[in-house]
Amino acid sequence: MARKLMQFTRIEQKMPEKRTAQTRAKDFGEIYAGFAPEQAATQASRCSQCGIPFCQVHCPLQNNIPDWLKLTAEGRLEEAYTISSATNTFPEICGRICPQDRLCEGNCVIEKGFNSVTIGSVEKYITETAFENGWVKAPKPERELGLSIGIVGAGPAGLAAAEMLRRRGYEIHVYDRYDRVGGLLIYGIPNFKLDKQVVLRRWKLLKEGGIKFHLGVDIGRDVTIEELRQRHEAVLIATGVYQSREIKVPGVGLQGVEKALDFLTASDRLNLGDALSDEMQARFSAKGKNVVVVGGGDTAMDCVRTSIRQGAQSVTCLYRRNRQNMPGSQREVANATEEGVTFEWLSNPEAFLGDEKVEAVRAVRMRLGAPDPSGRQSPVVVEGSQFTLKADLVIKALGFDPEDLPVLFHCPDLVTTRWGTLKTDIRTFMTSVDGVFAAGDIVRGASLVVWAIRDGRDAAEQIDRYVRNRITAAEQSAAAS
Repeated sequence: MARKLMQFTRIEQKMPEKRTAQTRAKDFGEIYAGFAPEQAATQASRCSQCGIPFCQVHCPLQNNIPDWLKLTAEGRLEEAYTISSATNTFPEICGRICPQDRLCEGNCVIEKGFNSVTIGSVEKYITETAFENGWVKAPKPERELGLSIGIVGAGPAGLAAAEMLRRRGYEIHVYDRYDRVGGLLIYGIPNFKLDKQVVLRRWKLLKEGGIKFHLGVDIGRDVTIEELRQRHEAVLIATGVYQSREIKVPGVGLQGVEKALDFLTASDRLNLGDALSDEMQARFSAKGKNVVVVGGGDTAMDCVRTSIRQGAQSVTCLYRRNRQNMPGSQREVANATEEGVTFEWLSNPEAFLGDEKVEAVRAVRMRLGAPDPSGRQSPVVVEGSQFTLKADLVIKALGFDPEDLPVLFHCPDLVTTRWGTLKTDIRTFMTSVDGVFAAGDIVRGASLVVWAIRDGRDAAEQIDRYVRNRITAAEQSAAAS
């Protein structure tokens, strides 16, 4: 029997059970349990099935959220997964790491006094149920086209495109400089947000579908873009952005002042069972140290929460704006606060102090000044407000910029924007080099995983169109001659 919907007036919002801060701060396990079947159905039944679903409108993938919530409430989970996966290549990942509080859930039209539907947790439940029941299938095409596509980058944009194109019959070759598939999903996001087995499970499924992965390959050193153009009908660049933004203050070169990605990668490698040298372990370990993290995005939250789990003596986050203006997920801030992180809002570092090794951070208080043309208020220094924080480890989490790909790839014909991202045709995703496309953060700039998936899927559509048009043109030319 179908379960009634629009139950938000009598059923309260309830997240899956969350481990206590004291318990979860001792390990890297995911902090939320999954919904039990009855819980998932009950929470899905809170959906109001509104005429204009703002949850869907504000989802970069345009997921048909009301429909799969309805199906979940009715216990029709295989159908729910079919609809969920029709627009999302990796719903098990988005259900875990999307900032739902800023996207779908944050735009739920249920009256705010009743709280939104727990969309992300239901999405995770649907997909995990699908894996348990064998409903998730490898991307095998109905027929092989005998045409190949090369994809540079095994992050979410590249993998989304690979999956889409493989289903259409292309032979897919994915090239990546790392030793595992996933990009920042593997080496930039901690286990307590995204268990690495979730990513490795998807990698295995893609391999079963016939996608070929070439790992440890540096484009420009081991193979050139021109060589890839000769091997494949088209090439997609989906490298992401990995160059850490720097902060220009005295003492930035001291020992103990580290980049966020280096710190997170070392932690993720240890959790994956990789061996690190004693020197590397000591350098990137927060155990017993006073840690200061500079930044206010999700990467900063990953760093502070990782430091807690490594046994830091104290963890402080410095952010130059207030909590309401920080770019990171408010849910992550709340989790970090519960776990013992101290936040110094409206604060910015002036210098890192020490002789050879960092010993303290001198910071200054800020206030928000007049809004800029976009409406965002710029931080202004409060004169005479300096203060000092003890620090044995400083982590710079200021965001990421693109690497210089024309130089790195030895491909000067690649045109970039003034921000260093690859310039593409907004409709076709093609770069300045014929047959070479680009998608994800390397075009958009540092953004969300869900946007990378969307871009990868859209680029796959355009690549398929490009290849088919070339074949048609060649056939017409041959017929004319």
